[in-house]
Amino acid sequence: MNRTKIYGHRGAKGRYPENTLLSFQQAILQGVDGIELDVHMTKDGEIVVIHDEFLNRTTDGTGFVRSYTLEEIKAFSAGSKFSSLPDFEESWLLEKVPTLKEVLQLLAPYPIELNIELKTYTFEYEGIEEKTIALVNEYGNGRKVVYSSFHLPTLLRIKAIDPSASIAWLLNQVISNPLDYIKSIELEALHLHKDMVIDHLNDWKELKDLVRVWTVNQGDEMAQLLDAKVEAIITDYPELAIAMRQERAVPLD
Repeated sequence: MNRTKIYGHRGAKGRYPENTLLSFQQAILQGVDGIELDVHMTKDGEIVVIHDEFLNRTTDGTGFVRSYTLEEIKAFSAGSKFSSLPDFEESWLLEKVPTLKEVLQLLAPYPIELNIELKTYTFEYEGIEEKTIALVNEYGNGRKVVYSSFHLPTLLRIKAIDPSASIAWLLNQVISNPLDYIKSIELEALHLHKDMVIDHLNDWKELKDLVRVWTVNQGDEMAQLLDAKVEAIITDYPELAIAMRQERAVPLD
């Protein structure tokens, strides 16, 4: 029987500084089936793991990621803005914005899946699709990688570059006849905002194996989606989701 997979959202961002090597390592230790992360491109064409197109919210830098070289971005702390989290330690100040290569190297020993969201709906980042795929091919260690984006042209470009790539469309609003999109664009899955699924569980029943749901942080919402047996839950609190899934596991006779 298939079980719902648990993906750590930007690692384990409910407790650790998001999209850092520390956060990814902690999610792995908690037992995730997959990691979700976001990528942008620097001024000198490097693929870095950060959620926003600007540095202000998650680092002590300011301005757009694309305005800095990788070396300049590495001068900023990616942990200092998270001192309000309960488990904060001084060592977090040393966390840096990681490159996708660094994350892939961190994941190398672990047989977990990876969801790379390409943040291409504000800036185009010419060549980001080719560079991201090349890094995965070189350092991905053969793991399952799903490329996702809100920006449909990005997904189409990925398919054009690598027809075998797994692509998923990120959505936060309802579309008509989702199965037609899945078939015609060759989507591996739909990545849906939790309210789209929880408020319409019956509508997604037949497609549950093609649905990953974000960002699911409340216990009652986790319970509903685990019971609905969606393909995966993407959560800031993977440890909680994993514990809830374990509670629901049917003991073998």
